[in-house]
Amino acid sequence: MLANHNPFAGRKSSLLVALLVWLTVSFSACNEADKNTPTFPTIGEIVNTGSRFTLLKAALLRAGLDGVMAQPGTYTVFAPTDDAFKAFGYVDAAAINAAPVELLKTVLQYHVLGARVPASDIPTAINTAQPTLSGLPVYISKVASGTGTSSVVSVNGARVLQADGQASNGVVHAIDRVLLPPVFGNVAATVQGIPTLLPTASFKLLLAAVTKTGIGGALTGPGPLTVFAPTDAAFKAVGIDSTVIANTSATVLTGILTYHVLSSRTYTPLVTNGASLSTLQGGTITAGASTTGITVTGKGNMGVASNITGPDITATNGVVHIIDRVLLPQ
Repeated sequence: MLANHNPFAGRKSSLLVALLVWLTVSFSACNEADKNTPTFPTIGEIVNTGSRFTLLKAALLRAGLDGVMAQPGTYTVFAPTDDAFKAFGYVDAAAINAAPVELLKTVLQYHVLGARVPASDIPTAINTAQPTLSGLPVYISKVASGTGTSSVVSVNGARVLQADGQASNGVVHAIDRVLLPPVFGNVAATVQGIPTLLPTASFKLLLAAVTKTGIGGALTGPGPLTVFAPTDAAFKAVGIDSTVIANTSATVLTGILTYHVLSSRTYTPLVTNGASLSTLQGGTITAGASTTGITVTGKGNMGVASNITGPDITATNGVVHIIDRVLLPQ
């Protein structure tokens, strides 16, 4: 009697062996791929390592936000360098630890977007508004460089020094300035509030002139506006004191004050050397841009430029620049 013979038995055995070999190779390939897949640090780890963000690290710790930067998420952080904090007046961790916690928390949240935005996703445009964790928007600009071979990215006037620090929970862009949220409100309220942050800046003469002319209402509208705000020392540099203001007609003062206002939100990185800026007064002022800073010169200033000593202070309806000389129309 012949034994039963299954002609498919050998073929099944061969298929089984082939399947096991394929699975073994596949798992080995997956394991090798896993080994080669880069693992990124968290934003918190990027900030905590190295020497570039030691003051930001101290500020996050002081504000209780260090844990947020270590948790899973999709954040974009505009990270001020140590030099940026020092330029703002926070020279060391002790100065940061002396700052009010709630104010520091609001300022830091203003540096964080709730979505991952690499530099390549930033549109080539001026003042693209992006919401921050503070609930207030920042204004991001991306323009061609002077050579046209690359792009310059800035946020509220702070330049991005190094973009796209990749993190497991987002992306980090190093910036050269601490961003101030528009905590005071519109440009008129911001001018009044600046001395609480910068005690060396006084605007008593400017505010006296605004009160006499009654143009304050024009500075509280929706905007956007740019205000070049002369300090008391700036008024005195051209011979204008409280007595001169009291004895000058409101019409003349209005002409001078509106000569300091642009009908746009113009941050300093957007200013090009030699640009003619149109004012609400109807005349123009000439901008100067160099590696040492930004200047503006009025037609009646006899070629003597005014330096922007406090640039890019954001307001809800525009931006304020502190200047060291009154701009005079012709």
